[in-house]
Amino acid sequence: MGVMKTPGVYIKEKNAFPNSVVEVATAIPAFIGHTRIADNRNKPLSMKPWRISSMAEYHQYFGDGPAPRFEIVEKPESVAQAAFTAQGKEYVLKQQDGAQGGNYLLYTALRHFYMNGGGPCYIVSVGNYQQDLDVEKFAAGIDELLKEQEPTMLVIPDAVKLGRENCKTLQQKMLQHCGYEMRNRVAILDVFDGYKTRKDPDGDPVENFRGDLGINYLDFAAAYYPWLNTSVIGDKEVSYENIANADALKTLLSADLNLLEPPADDASDKDKIRYKDLTAALDHVVSNWKDDTSTKPDDIDTSKALLNKTLLSCSPLYKTVLDEVKFQLNQLPPSAAMAGIYTMVDNTRGVWKAPANVSLSGVNSPTVSISAVDQEDLNVTAQGKSINAIRSFIGEGVLVWGARTLDGNSLDWRYVNVRRTMIMLEESCRLAAKALVFEPNVANTWVTIRSMIQNFLTGIWKRGGLAGASPEDAFSVHVGLGDTMTPEDILEGILRVTVLVAMVRPAEFIEITFQQQMQKS
Repeated sequence: MGVMKTPGVYIKEKNAFPNSVVEVATAIPAFIGHTRIADNRNKPLSMKPWRISSMAEYHQYFGDGPAPRFEIVEKPESVAQAAFTAQGKEYVLKQQDGAQGGNYLLYTALRHFYMNGGGPCYIVSVGNYQQDLDVEKFAAGIDELLKEQEPTMLVIPDAVKLGRENCKTLQQKMLQHCGYEMRNRVAILDVFDGYKTRKDPDGDPVENFRGDLGINYLDFAAAYYPWLNTSVIGDKEVSYENIANADALKTLLSADLNLLEPPADDASDKDKIRYKDLTAALDHVVSNWKDDTSTKPDDIDTSKALLNKTLLSCSPLYKTVLDEVKFQLNQLPPSAAMAGIYTMVDNTRGVWKAPANVSLSGVNSPTVSISAVDQEDLNVTAQGKSINAIRSFIGEGVLVWGARTLDGNSLDWRYVNVRRTMIMLEESCRLAAKALVFEPNVANTWVTIRSMIQNFLTGIWKRGGLAGASPEDAFSVHVGLGDTMTPEDILEGILRVTVLVAMVRPAEFIEITFQQQMQKS
């Protein structure tokens, strides 16, 4: 208040309570990938992080999913198992690469994210469905996230589609972004070729992943193995339109439906009508109504659905082909689902609860069955690069059975929940302390900042986020001259605060000892 010069009554208000620390959000993943569009009312969203909170908002800004296309080819000798057998030959379905085959994972992965409890997230669109996957564009998308403080997780499902070398480059970029440039988020990584077993002839995918990743910033990332056989894509989402070489499909179905030769002259009218109708239907499979300009689009969509339903009811081979298409499209890396699990656990239990021993939704099975013996090398290794297992248990379903970061040998940062809890505490205190920048570096300011952090940590301890029977056992805050600062620090304008916290760690190994005792009665 200024100098009182005029007689009168003056009011002076004083703050009764100190500033408070507000807990920052802990489960805001950022997804990077290709989308159909990137538009907000004619304003482009390409290469711009954009926050959404539901799939409805995704559809509004980024459109729907890609149109995947598969080719029916005879089984090469290098492929162990055929997708189906027809006319004495074995065939496989091969998805076309990049833009031609709609080989993008972001849309399906995001649906799986929301199936597992996902909430608000950021989308960075690095291209549309007419552009091929490019590691440099994904790296540029990561750089765009340097401007955003809110995301706490980084997920790139399409990294595994880039090839092993480019996947390695991009995942190292993710680690650098999380552990060096930002330090307020973690990366959830997928194992390249994680749908294969560890005894695959092309090499052990887990060992390849560990060898490619390096050793930098491993405590800011977690990886999960194996991939998942999901149920995200339903029966109604696949049809003959997913087959690129429709001529080959027509040939196989003609043989399956006995349409290679027209019925004899003395055949029944029913057989003749069947031949005519099914032949016309297969002609539509090839033409896909491309030359039909007289019919309305809605009527064509209805006709396509009816044709697909007719072929499913008439041809077992057609159903087998579509089941294989659906199976391949539903084989997803687990990173997006795990981002959803992180969100769900944070919202229900808190960020300090390990995101493990939780069932996955929309998952039929892991692509590789893992036993307890198999998991030993995943969980504990000499190099410390722990890979969290996703396992199927009888009567329980598919569970996340690991909660370690890639820095598995570090006693400080071994567990995902410890790293993420510390990020939350650091960011919350950092943002609250900004209000005291340029305040006098004196005892009053020290008391203010100490009480502010102590009140915040007391609330976290009461909710079970810190270990200890009392607040004094759970944390301590130190600030002051002769304690955390020297006179030179004060002359240089530095205010140092030291916070000690007792973190909650999961009970990863539970030992129950049994021993016989003498009979007493």
